[in-house]
Amino acid sequence: MTKKKEALEVCMKMDIGCGMSQRKLYCFDLPPQLIETIQVPTKAPTGTVEFRDDVDLIEQIRFRRRYQRKLKPGQAEIITVQDIKDIALYTAPVNILSPMLINMLHLPTTERFIRALVLYCQYYLQIADEMANRIIELETKVRTPQCEIVENEYSNNLSDLRLLVAKEYSTMLIGGGDTKKFHHMGPQKKRRSLSDKDARLFETLLRVCVQIVWLALGRRSFNQIELEMNRLFKSEIFNSVEHMLRTGYVSKMAAEERAVLLGYCVRHDKKLNTRSPLMNDVFCHRDIDYRMMGLGVIKCTQVTPRLLYMMHAVAGSEENLTKLGVVLGIIGMSRTAFDTMLRPLPTGTDTGKSKASMSSTSYSSKSSTTSSMRKSQLATRKLYPDIALPRKESRIMDFPPSFPDEPEDIRPCSETQRRRWQNRLMRLLHPQGHPR
Repeated sequence: MTKKKEALEVCMKMDIGCGMSQRKLYCFDLPPQLIETIQVPTKAPTGTVEFRDDVDLIEQIRFRRRYQRKLKPGQAEIITVQDIKDIALYTAPVNILSPMLINMLHLPTTERFIRALVLYCQYYLQIADEMANRIIELETKVRTPQCEIVENEYSNNLSDLRLLVAKEYSTMLIGGGDTKKFHHMGPQKKRRSLSDKDARLFETLLRVCVQIVWLALGRRSFNQIELEMNRLFKSEIFNSVEHMLRTGYVSKMAAEERAVLLGYCVRHDKKLNTRSPLMNDVFCHRDIDYRMMGLGVIKCTQVTPRLLYMMHAVAGSEENLTKLGVVLGIIGMSRTAFDTMLRPLPTGTDTGKSKASMSSTSYSSKSSTTSSMRKSQLATRKLYPDIALPRKESRIMDFPPSFPDEPEDIRPCSETQRRRWQNRLMRLLHPQGHPR
């Protein structure tokens, strides 16, 4: 400090002697230079993660030219799961993306998981609208034994579709098949558990899957999809979206609605012993066809029409969905009827939204009546028909002497698209080292 003061006094005397009216600025008088650092998130993303939905025309042209899936000669121009994943990755905030997330989204197991989620959420919204109408009709009608039969069928269908999601999710949890290297204890499951890293990957994967399902269902009922998916994976107690929105939609359901939409396998234990509704459906004491556990992975003999429908929806080719009458949102529909961001192109029959459709665009936390929460969120023009699941056979399939072990032909994901998104992420994170 004394040397610094002496140097300053000498410099000031030199300035005065030279007749300078203003004091010079020396290097030790300048403020410290700010160094810009990039904050890498170390905890799981919580709160609202906003995806861009107002992509301008220039960004759409850039997406179509650089990142959109290119059709091969003779390939049908239809919407695939990869097309929807591409839009979700393009509009996602950079801070939630990671190379591990991109790799995981391009696995056959994850693709079956996403398609099972789309199938379940579409049928869930369909039955939720149906049950809301049935509850309203109870004000002027009387329940009959036939009502119990119909509602039990709805409940069993939802439970079976939840099981399709649960079987792929369980494979991801235990690190089975192609998800081995994403296990929190390593591929050999011998190293120390990376719980924070695993939690961050789970939260980001769940949020991206919510966006993919919303896009696949024609951008409708976002809050309802988000609430149900968080309930499935986190239970009602740890449903962070419900804690934030405070809709109270479960408590506002009638008893008949709750029995159908939530199922009979819901267990209310203490917080430490709470299982997610997906795992409750796996370990539920009900008649479950064992062949459902291997759909899309193991070839099964004597497949029923119901299992065949589910197999095509989860693991079949998107080109054959429309021919087979399998409904999976906008997946399998012609891409020419949609724009670059997979919004439906307007037709001559389209009219403005009605007041009812405007008032039921999402679950609102500020709604004061139960009826507004139950309103169906249907657009003026329906993009796809309702799901018509084949009925379950009355005869229960007995366990065979030996289970089949012949694998199905697994449909690989696009390696080209995976590399494109990895390269884009590296350019965004390290713009100087990766020239455009």
